[in-house]
Amino acid sequence: MEGNLGGGVNNQIEIETPNNITIKGILGLLMANTEATDIKKVISLGMGDPTLYSCFHSPDVAHDAVIESLTSHKFNGYSPTVGLPQTRKAIADYLSRELPEKLCADDVYITAGCTQAIELALSILARPGSNILLPRPGFPIYALCAAFRHIEVRYFDLIPDKGWEVDLNAVEALADHNTIGIVVINPGNPCGNVYSYQHLQEIVETAKKLRTIVIADEVYGHLAFGANPFVPMGIFGDIAPVLTLGSLSKRWLVPGWRLGWLVTNDPNG
Repeated sequence: MEGNLGGGVNNQIEIETPNNITIKGILGLLMANTEATDIKKVISLGMGDPTLYSCFHSPDVAHDAVIESLTSHKFNGYSPTVGLPQTRKAIADYLSRELPEKLCADDVYITAGCTQAIELALSILARPGSNILLPRPGFPIYALCAAFRHIEVRYFDLIPDKGWEVDLNAVEALADHNTIGIVVINPGNPCGNVYSYQHLQEIVETAKKLRTIVIADEVYGHLAFGANPFVPMGIFGDIAPVLTLGSLSKRWLVPGWRLGWLVTNDPNG
């Protein structure tokens, strides 16, 4: 990009627009193209770790539960690969409160944070020649995990004028018989949008039409403060299979605990 960008921003560094745009990448680009005398302190509104702010604390009941588990000496050995049965049941019961079809412990797989849930989901679905549909803008770890497993990434745009809704026409144009899933991040990261019940149903209906599944990233579930309430994608599991990914990190202010889950929502499966 040539010419002065205005507001103290110059053209010292050529601007490129790769498919995978990250928040840190954009911030770094802006700072690199800003005159040193114009640099001001930046207040980050996109920080993913709430514990960095002293005004936010995880609840004492959570700390007490960890202390009780440690001092009981009952959990120092190897646990099942898929997670402790009581943990899986607790998550199944919690998520089932909002679902028409109740989950059981066997529907839940415990992971080391949601990042491992993403890796696990893509590892399960990967096959030779497969592709996955990712939102743009979106969370960059999906593309990294897909590349590691030789899964082709195909991006569909989110529509800013419609509350960052999924461009379903683009989804249909991109998908083929090798498409292993459609990733939907709700509430949105990085845009902060919250999809309506109707739009979520339209997404799942599209997945059914394309004979693929929905990977629902709900790490920010219930952190919704606008007109649209949070609706779990698992509600529509009877239309098309849904893999729900979540964690304790954001809502319960414990990202360092690295406790996440992958849940299967498929009453017909």
